[in-house]
Amino acid sequence: MGARRQYRWPQPLEGQKARVWYGGDYNPDQWPEEVWDEDIRLMNQAGVNFVSVGIFSWAKIEPSEGVFDFDWLDRIIDKLGKAGIAVDLASATASPPLWLTQSHPEVLWKDYRGDVCWPGARQHWRPTSPVFRRYALALCRAMAEHYKDNPYVVAWHVGNEYGCHNRFDYSDDAMHAFQDWCKKRYKTIEAVNDAWGTAFWAQHMNDFSEIIPPRFIGDGNFMNPGKLLDFKRFSSDALKAFYKAERDVLEEITPSRPLTTNFMVSETGTTLDYDDWGDEVDFVSNDHYFSPGEAHFDGIAYTASLTDGIARKDPWCLMENSTSAVNWRPINFRKEPGQLVRDALAHLAMGADAICFFQWRQSKAGAEKFHSAMLPHAGEDSQVYRDVCELGADLNKLADEGLLGTRLVKSKVAVVFDYQSQWATEHTATPTQKVHHVTEPFAWFRALADHGVTADVVPVRSNWDEYDAVVLPSLYLIDEATARRVREYVAQGGKLLVSSYTGIADEKDHIWLGGYPGAIRDVVGVRSEEFVPLAKDDGTLDHIDLSNGAVAYDLADCITSVADTAKVLATFKADPVTGMDGRPAITINEYGDGKAVYVAGLLGRWGLSKSLPEVLGELGVDTSSEEDCGDVLRVERADESDENHFVFLFNRTREDAVVDVEGEPVVSSLVHLTMSEHSAVIKPNGVLVVKL
Repeated sequence: MGARRQYRWPQPLEGQKARVWYGGDYNPDQWPEEVWDEDIRLMNQAGVNFVSVGIFSWAKIEPSEGVFDFDWLDRIIDKLGKAGIAVDLASATASPPLWLTQSHPEVLWKDYRGDVCWPGARQHWRPTSPVFRRYALALCRAMAEHYKDNPYVVAWHVGNEYGCHNRFDYSDDAMHAFQDWCKKRYKTIEAVNDAWGTAFWAQHMNDFSEIIPPRFIGDGNFMNPGKLLDFKRFSSDALKAFYKAERDVLEEITPSRPLTTNFMVSETGTTLDYDDWGDEVDFVSNDHYFSPGEAHFDGIAYTASLTDGIARKDPWCLMENSTSAVNWRPINFRKEPGQLVRDALAHLAMGADAICFFQWRQSKAGAEKFHSAMLPHAGEDSQVYRDVCELGADLNKLADEGLLGTRLVKSKVAVVFDYQSQWATEHTATPTQKVHHVTEPFAWFRALADHGVTADVVPVRSNWDEYDAVVLPSLYLIDEATARRVREYVAQGGKLLVSSYTGIADEKDHIWLGGYPGAIRDVVGVRSEEFVPLAKDDGTLDHIDLSNGAVAYDLADCITSVADTAKVLATFKADPVTGMDGRPAITINEYGDGKAVYVAGLLGRWGLSKSLPEVLGELGVDTSSEEDCGDVLRVERADESDENHFVFLFNRTREDAVVDVEGEPVVSSLVHLTMSEHSAVIKPNGVLVVKL
């Protein structure tokens, strides 16, 4: 585990007290200056105290090579600061200006077929280009020198959503950088050959110069999985190296100013290894956009918990979310009444001390003109803006009550997430294309929430072995060190829950031999000889029932032996012809002083929820005894002394939820308090915050 940078948080402007940072991306260069004063009036009215400026302003800051125009930026920063609004200043490198790409088209990234990504959108640059790095760092240096003494700039916003559009580059610059990366990682070409299994299909390499990126190999062919996994690792590292170069220039000139960049952690997003990147920022920032549908709220809670895990429970910044609809889906659903406030408070509950949106004023032109904003096209007289003002007042109220200085209270259960396991399961030659790591942690989080357990979602590199119970959900890659941690954790009394497709391969994506789950087969006490893919087709199984009423979809294990120390809790029920009838589906094994449960199929949220009462009971994990405990998600924040202890209660359902009120209500939305205030009705999309 690498060393993390010292945590540093943006400090309030001189003369102001610390508040929850509140605001969003501000693009004054999209508007005539006569709009700026109106923006600031409305920001003050809404309680905005923090805006990110200059993210896509390179062409305006440096209109021609080496000629810088800071005058307009100086004026708006001065106006904001004097109005009490702090600035998170961007390095402005996210999208290069046309004069640069026309003079140096070699900075443009190429796709796997060799086609050039031409200017016209954003992030049309390759992170391994020495030419682009020279220009970008010159801009960073000019920005830092000009604003090093500006009292209104409280943080650096380095780049923007690295890898959102330029995650993979297959150019010659990338090829040479990939070769160097492999040299550093493996030292010898023989070690690369071993890692990639190049004895298969005559792919043996004699020298590092023979390493090429996973470029186009023909439709329907299979890329070497070891190379593909390493190229994803390299691509994350290449972008990280570019970020660090920007960060270090800014820090050299402004050493007292904290630096961050906005991640894209989500319930489905695995663009970069954000836990690895978390080592390199002074405070973690994340952009999150809701997934429409019945999983809307759970997706926000899950993602915010994972972001808190990446931040190691230090306060973090929600750098972007949406007030309502986005613009980049085929159908862009609006948020329902109450969801703007509730969604923001969910991130706050999970450890964010900054709540920001994209963007302040909704654009009237350009690619994101239909993306919602804090000030919509409808203007000040709109429900969205009124909700923005309500949220600003709520955040100030919570700060007055002592929320700042509290942290997300540690759960009794950890759900482990691993970016690299997801990358490995994305390969096209696997038992089934319907199974990936990324979906299983979310299913477990939701199922646990159904039983009143708000789990912490934590990266595999974190201290997950300090929790009472740990879930390894389809953790496909388990190296020797992680397998050793698993054994020590359970042997010392830990309670482990493991689902199918866990511990299949090591860090090279080499299969653990001897039967599945090879890496930790002794811990779970079962041995599977084959995977049983499940899908609708003529004469095949599309699901398998379990004896406890749950149903397995997509994948099951054909378990052929169970240890003497293990007990079968549920079996599969299927046509005897399939060879699956009566085979173990859920088992529990005693290992040292602990126990390990193995779920031999992917049951989804509902199947897991049906199975958890017995499973958690066997493990001795306490859950709420109330039948409707899963209707409300309970999240707690407290300081070390427990002097300030807040409970956030969110309605997860489409019906009214009645809750007992333990403390003093502080903030509420779509909530009806009874006359005695000892109970409350939380309506759908509602939230209640009480202070104990």
